[in-house]
Amino acid sequence: MLSFQAVSSALPERVGRLYVAYSGGVDSHVLLHLCARQPDWQAKLCGVYVDHRLQAESTAWGTHCRRQCEALGVEFLLLTVDASAAPGESPEAAARRARYAALADLLDRDDVVLAAQHREDQLETVLLQLFRGAGVAGLAAMPRISPLGRGSLVRPLLKVGKAEVLVYARQQGLVWIEDPSNATNDFDRNFLRNQVLPLLKQRWPGLDKTVARSAELCGEAAECLDEWAEAQLAAVSGLDRGELAIDQLPVAASRRRLLIRQWLARNGLRPPSRAITEAILAQVVDARGDANPQLCYQGALIRRYRKRLVCVPAYPAVRTHGEVVWPDNAQQIELGGGCRLSKEVSVDGIAQALWDRASVTVRFRRGGEKLKLPGRGGRHSLKKLYQAAGTPPWEREWRPLIYLDGSLAAVAGLWVAEWVSGSKNEPCYRVSWQFRQSV
Repeated sequence: MLSFQAVSSALPERVGRLYVAYSGGVDSHVLLHLCARQPDWQAKLCGVYVDHRLQAESTAWGTHCRRQCEALGVEFLLLTVDASAAPGESPEAAARRARYAALADLLDRDDVVLAAQHREDQLETVLLQLFRGAGVAGLAAMPRISPLGRGSLVRPLLKVGKAEVLVYARQQGLVWIEDPSNATNDFDRNFLRNQVLPLLKQRWPGLDKTVARSAELCGEAAECLDEWAEAQLAAVSGLDRGELAIDQLPVAASRRRLLIRQWLARNGLRPPSRAITEAILAQVVDARGDANPQLCYQGALIRRYRKRLVCVPAYPAVRTHGEVVWPDNAQQIELGGGCRLSKEVSVDGIAQALWDRASVTVRFRRGGEKLKLPGRGGRHSLKKLYQAAGTPPWEREWRPLIYLDGSLAAVAGLWVAEWVSGSKNEPCYRVSWQFRQSV
């Protein structure tokens, strides 16, 4: 019989708050019931119902979940999310994304979300990934434990069959919700569950166990590949770990593809399709030496510069032909699109005395700007300074320029003009330029 041991054995060593993703269905109800029966867990346990507002019954289901939690003596929390699908995104994927984003926001360090996916769910996921042409990472399907926000997502029932879940629910007299949409075959997972798997199980009754084992083996293989790829990335990364040295990439196409996928993941992007990986290699990595290729992927630009492959945000529309006033006493200003300028007290930079009595404005490059740097003879054009510093061309037009009383004083994050540079032991401001946009 299903026991609490299945749950406790899956948890990490340190556990703070425990949130059960509770839909009101039989799987999540069984998981919540198992946890609620542990006296030591009562104080840190919370059932969380996420209302996607996709069905008319969702409010009533939330009420049901609240009452069940009250009956079990468990804290209850209802979260409402916007599950609207992005272009090209399936309704299931949109709901899943919104749900996990809401759950992630709840977590502090060591907190855990418990999800009730079981062995048949894993079987469905593996087959769906297979039909989509996934590699070993995709065929590993759902991991038993994975990071979520500042905590963890744990699926303690992944090795438990659906039959065991139902036996437990009936023996305990549990009351659960039956989602009528599960009976329709409009969604791929429902079609697989209702039409395909019953036939497969007639021929191979233990299919859920064998496929779950395959998923576990794929997970181990994917972990080994990730470790290899991380070691290789360390060898081919530039001074900036977000770059790749193109001339140091391996010759073998399979290894190149693996490194590109790992590199994109390191830059916070979702795993690319085979077609995207091949396009990056053909259009950017292997482009002519005099070309300036770029490829847009998930809001990022994959570009090549000086034999380096770089991944940068697709800079938003923050430029203006006018100027932005830096308000008196403001520590930072927002230029829109996630672009922020900040000033902090420093031992070098723009002299505080000059800044505090000047009209400070921000502009973007128009062409022809010159700057005299401390300790260097003559004035230098920004074009030559950028070239000497190896500043990528696409960044030069977007890096903000700081003006004091209409005269160029600094290039944010790079240079300060001699005429405003603070002397030794003189309080100064250092200006930094940041993009807070995630890609």
